[in-house]
Amino acid sequence: MTDPASLLGSLQPGALAGLKVVEMGQLIAGPFVGKTLGDFGADVVKIEPPGAGDPLRNWRLLQDGTSVWWQVQSRNKRSIALDLRSAEGQRIARELVAGADVLIENFRPGTLEGWGMDYESLSRDNPGLVMVRISGYGQTGPYRDLPGFGVIGEAMGGLRHLTGEPGRVPVRCGISIGDTLAALHGTIGVLMALYHRQAHGGRGQVIDVALHEAVFNVMESLVPEYSAFGAIREPAGSALPGIAPSNAYPCADGVVLVAGNGDSIFKRLMAAIGRDDLGSDPQLADNAGRVARVAEIDAAIGAWTAQRTVTEALEVLSAAKVPAGRVYTAKDIVEDPHYRARDMVLTQVTRDGHAVEVPGIVPKLSGTPGAVRSSAPRLGDDTETVLRELGYGQEAIDALRARKVVA
Repeated sequence: MTDPASLLGSLQPGALAGLKVVEMGQLIAGPFVGKTLGDFGADVVKIEPPGAGDPLRNWRLLQDGTSVWWQVQSRNKRSIALDLRSAEGQRIARELVAGADVLIENFRPGTLEGWGMDYESLSRDNPGLVMVRISGYGQTGPYRDLPGFGVIGEAMGGLRHLTGEPGRVPVRCGISIGDTLAALHGTIGVLMALYHRQAHGGRGQVIDVALHEAVFNVMESLVPEYSAFGAIREPAGSALPGIAPSNAYPCADGVVLVAGNGDSIFKRLMAAIGRDDLGSDPQLADNAGRVARVAEIDAAIGAWTAQRTVTEALEVLSAAKVPAGRVYTAKDIVEDPHYRARDMVLTQVTRDGHAVEVPGIVPKLSGTPGAVRSSAPRLGDDTETVLRELGYGQEAIDALRARKVVA
């Protein structure tokens, strides 16, 4: 089938060209690993159940029956509709994995073992296999068999306790950040394991990522502060506790974020808002002194911003070289010239012919940049091609379809 996708960016071989990846995951965490590897040239074959496919195809807003989120999460992938619950489907999956560098899965622990695809068995046929396993609580420990989604990982990892206003119910950050953090840790694990395989003997290994551990890994000083001082960090709204000033301040038409917590930046900030008295106060010369009087400082900044629009405040703060910014919506992002200049909003054409603006590729490599080489596949778009690559003839493929092993 001809892919009508807009092929964006450089079409030279990506940094991961030649890397063969099998993705068995669904929804967010596992597939985000596949997306990241695919953006940089890996050949990602996504296994989906016949019929409905990955549930993400139907999440949030749909265009012609398919989620626009799917267009981002599954670009640069090939789809094979394969029934992994059947013995024949499992056999085909093992054949795929035998020729792969990386296997991605985010099922509940024990699922692959129940299908006869534990790492020990797979690695006998493919000693170099790198296997990424993302789950709620990891492959070991007393909670391993509990169901876990990103929201639970965010709570257990300590993030949810800190989001929101003091004294109110904690809120989520608005996206499934726990899943994405787990995926990024999984991707880092893949790259480290591949390097080790190349540099130290050619064997693969298992990368075990728990959602809550990925969240916990970015929780900064949370546990050391409790260990050293018995301090339990509490929610602080838009402020950054222990760092001052760093907060959101109301303007006449919105909110401006100001990070004036560097010593020299603080002096420039106070000069910009006409409060040289605070800027020259020796008690406020360092962060510790400013934290002790943060309410006074925030009040001074807030009084100044309240008399100005967001644009007016940002113009003054920019001239003073004070880090500041507005709160962006999707509309702001799409219309922002800086996003456009750095190719962070791209136009991608779906296989149904719709032009959709999507996020660009991160990180940016100077020599082997990532690219959108193909749009997200329809369910089973590549089933026949993938089976032929495994050596199946048309008669065998037709028989598999008749038995509903593939679609």
